[in-house]
Amino acid sequence: MAGKAIILFGHGSRDPLWRQPMEAVAARLRAAQPGLPVACAYLELDTPDLPTAAEPLLASGAAHITIVPMFLGTGRHAREDLPLLVEALRQAHPAAAFVLQSPVGENPELLDLLAKIAMA
Repeated sequence: MAGKAIILFGHGSRDPLWRQPMEAVAARLRAAQPGLPVACAYLELDTPDLPTAAEPLLASGAAHITIVPMFLGTGRHAREDLPLLVEALRQAHPAAAFVLQSPVGENPELLDLLAKIAMA
């Protein structure tokens, strides 16, 4: 996994309990892929923001950072705000590749899992 890293990106909240599911996903990624740097970042109301979360990953040698929007829906933040933030990272760090995935809520596997949970 040398040179690769993942940033889980969420909206953010003033409520510290809101972070727990995202941090649990990050912990599961780290357990599944020891040595893969994983960070969480937030759009607003929480820290770190995306550039702040990317800095230590870049400093440790990450040259390919995948950004995973942890949004169930593709609203304005995922459609407009996040792409602008990623483009700013690309401009600031042209030697690194920043790959922006689709929001997790667009993944059919997640939708199937949510349906199963609702039927349980």
